[in-house]
Amino acid sequence: MTDKRDYYNILGVPREASADDIRTAYRKLAKQYHPDVNKEPDAEERFKEINEAYAVLSDDERRSAYDRYGHAGLDGMSFDFDFGLNDIFEEFFGFGMGMGSRRRRAPRKGADLRYRLSLDFEEAVFGAEKEIEFSRLEECDRCQSSGAEPGTSPVRCQTCNGSGEVRQVRQTLLGSMVNVTTCPTCGGRGETIPTPCTECSGRGYVRKKIKRVIPVPSGVDEGTQIRVVGEGEPGVFGGPRGDVYVSIHVNKHRFFRRQGDNLLLDLRINVAQAALGTEIIVPTLDGDETISIPGGTQSGKVIRIKGKGVPRARRNTRGDQLVIISVETPTSLSAEQRELFQKLAETLGTEVIPQDRSFLDTLRDLIGGIGE
Repeated sequence: MTDKRDYYNILGVPREASADDIRTAYRKLAKQYHPDVNKEPDAEERFKEINEAYAVLSDDERRSAYDRYGHAGLDGMSFDFDFGLNDIFEEFFGFGMGMGSRRRRAPRKGADLRYRLSLDFEEAVFGAEKEIEFSRLEECDRCQSSGAEPGTSPVRCQTCNGSGEVRQVRQTLLGSMVNVTTCPTCGGRGETIPTPCTECSGRGYVRKKIKRVIPVPSGVDEGTQIRVVGEGEPGVFGGPRGDVYVSIHVNKHRFFRRQGDNLLLDLRINVAQAALGTEIIVPTLDGDETISIPGGTQSGKVIRIKGKGVPRARRNTRGDQLVIISVETPTSLSAEQRELFQKLAETLGTEVIPQDRSFLDTLRDLIGGIGE
């Protein structure tokens, strides 16, 4: 996250800007860069960047965390914050795209949340149950989400008479035009709160830490996303909660690498083992296995251990473990070893036979064909 631009710079406001200043700057930029209005190539990316900045700076808790720790303070707190084209037209131009008040008052799904989950290599291969903790808005217990201090009640908005919208008739060259805008007094709710709840400041929601245990299926990999339905931010006008999208990060293993459903293990053997052949115990994720190294083994040889790889999704099968052999030439010899190698050299001769292709080319072919 360190390569992201500063949110205050994105909106063009100072760090001490008020909530009204931030909202005003956002409205101006969102209107300018909405991709359905602005056809410049970078308009969509700018629009997303503006929305992200406003989502953080318009929320007291997120803004406080960002002011103290920068982007790193928002880990686990990010969420989708976007307007549709109809919302933009209603918000900035005073009319919708034929939806009228039904669009504004219709139930809308809440914002989605993002969470990054780190897994051990074995957990990603075999699956696990993991507890995650994240922050989201919860109904205020003190006011039962009404926003009003106990003993008081919201009242019908006097500006819009409870409709949540304000209508204005304008005379144009084409005749009368009715502009319908969200009520500036109640924000479209149709009610105002004379005595706000002291716990939630009239919002009806407070931010809380939530813990959930989620199943992680076997075979997930780096970047896999798991959708946890209905655990995101609350909906608007009675709409359902958003979702939580869990992005998987897999920690590296000491020995193994992954290639699709197969596991790769690099194994070094000495020249004697390669020349004479031997049996060697190698690790697998299921325990140790004994494999046979045939005599005359060359570097790059691949030995396949069936069924010791990654479980395949929705199939009761697994990939394989592929042991890639590397013959290690000794870099220092004792006097006895040098004498033995000299005797061996005399029996092998000194003739050199050129190869048609390099060893590296051959090894690339082997590795490239492993998953076939």
